[in-house]
Amino acid sequence: MSPTLIYVLLQLEHFVYGMLGMLVLFGTFLGILLVRRVTQKRFSSQKAAETFLEDCRELLNQQNFDGVAELCDSPRYWAKAVPQLILLALANRARPMNKLKRMVAEKFEREVLAELDYSLAWVGTCVRTGPMLGLLGTVLGIVGTFGELGKMGSSGGDPGALAAGIGTALFATALGLTVAIPLTLLGALFHVRVGRLQSDVQRYTGEFLEDLEVSLSRAGKR
Repeated sequence: MSPTLIYVLLQLEHFVYGMLGMLVLFGTFLGILLVRRVTQKRFSSQKAAETFLEDCRELLNQQNFDGVAELCDSPRYWAKAVPQLILLALANRARPMNKLKRMVAEKFEREVLAELDYSLAWVGTCVRTGPMLGLLGTVLGIVGTFGELGKMGSSGGDPGALAAGIGTALFATALGLTVAIPLTLLGALFHVRVGRLQSDVQRYTGEFLEDLEVSLSRAGKR
């Protein structure tokens, strides 16, 4: 193997280390972005959600649909998923309830869950890429080390350098796994948080739509 090729392989191994570092930064960025996004869409606590729904219920009992809309569109709630879905339900309350429920569910899946799933998919890509980059670094390092071994056979050299080179090459695989394991745990945590968001949204919007149906029924009897 030519010295030039050996040099190129060793430089590519260093490039792999740089890529692993970028992967860590990118995965961390995605994680922070996803956590902030979920936090924005959820209520801070169950008590806060119940308080919001109770306020909506009182306004619905008064047939004050505009008041509910103003509450949902206030700075306190305009970033939350449930109030935005309620606004959609209020704007289309003349539709049959089964169609209204389907419309709300589709909007949530299309505009909220789809974005979160996109970020989760990129986290999964980072998890899978880490070990592959580590393995690539190991292969490049071993190939370069055996190239050095071929030079030792013809010109002599320190065999200990071979062991050191292989150890450095294997370090790339260990580093790739080190990157992938925390990202795997974070990905599982993100899935749980997204699942909780989905469950909360389904529950709270369901409660509101039941209250809305009762309010519309009362209005129709007048």
